[in-house]
Amino acid sequence: MTVLPIGGGTGGARGAARRQRPDPAVRRASRTAVRRALPFATPFLILFLAIYVIPICYSVYQSLFTVNRSGLGLTASEPKFTGLTNYARALNDPAFLGSLRRVLFIGAVQVPVMLLTALALALLIDAKVAPGTKIYRIIYFLPYALPGVIAGLMWSFLYAPTLSPVVRGLEAIGVDATFTSDAALPYSIMNILTWAWTGYNMIIIYSSLQSIPHDVVEAAALDGASKWKTAWSVKVPMVRPAIILTAVFSIIGTAQLYNEPVTMKAVAPNLSSDYTPIMSALKTLTSNYPYAATKAVLLAVLIGLCSAVFFRLTRQREPV
Repeated sequence: MTVLPIGGGTGGARGAARRQRPDPAVRRASRTAVRRALPFATPFLILFLAIYVIPICYSVYQSLFTVNRSGLGLTASEPKFTGLTNYARALNDPAFLGSLRRVLFIGAVQVPVMLLTALALALLIDAKVAPGTKIYRIIYFLPYALPGVIAGLMWSFLYAPTLSPVVRGLEAIGVDATFTSDAALPYSIMNILTWAWTGYNMIIIYSSLQSIPHDVVEAAALDGASKWKTAWSVKVPMVRPAIILTAVFSIIGTAQLYNEPVTMKAVAPNLSSDYTPIMSALKTLTSNYPYAATKAVLLAVLIGLCSAVFFRLTRQREPV
């Protein structure tokens, strides 16, 4: 025997469905809000489509073609649709794969060091252990105010074997400092990135620290927590979203590394023209645009995967 639910069988289910439907007045208010906001959002949407979405779609489209050159390479034939041929070629290109390995290595070493330094500086300024915290904020932020090319040129001078006072000073005490050797080049670039971007990330984390309620810090102090314990157990967990945000920005920026290695070529002739993926794509841009587009698309996919994996690893699990 089948027992029907109270409320008249399927009528009870329909009543529950009706109760779950949103109020028509709420739907009308939501549509009205969207119509009012649309004129303000339209300029952004137009620019977003024109500058971001359309170029990406065009690059993906172009990456599916191949340009074959004849004779001395001065005459290009008509582009031919070859599907994923360029992707197979790029994934078997030792130079391009080497550029990907370099940025992955630089990011794996430099990003954690930079973010830990930025977090430590932000906590020190927030703790007000020394007078003049505003001055320290400005000093730490100043390197970011310099354009990346200028910073690269300045550090290139400090790395130059024949010009650098640092190199000469180290050689005077018997230390062989060759900042532009093949083994030292990644660390020299990491140093520039850390110097230039630590202050920027510190400001973001410090702004998040300022939003922590004073009652929370005072409660930790009343419970007997030291300043170190308060910083590690109270402040750091509460600024976790800011740390994740700066980490994602740093991952994306490292993958797009270009200015620093290009400016260092003047003092490091051994630095190849395809040292990073962006440099590798630009190297083939004029001679083979579809292949350059393929490298750019693969780099974008790599950035997306790294960001997604990082978000996955840092996602907080809700308590059951």
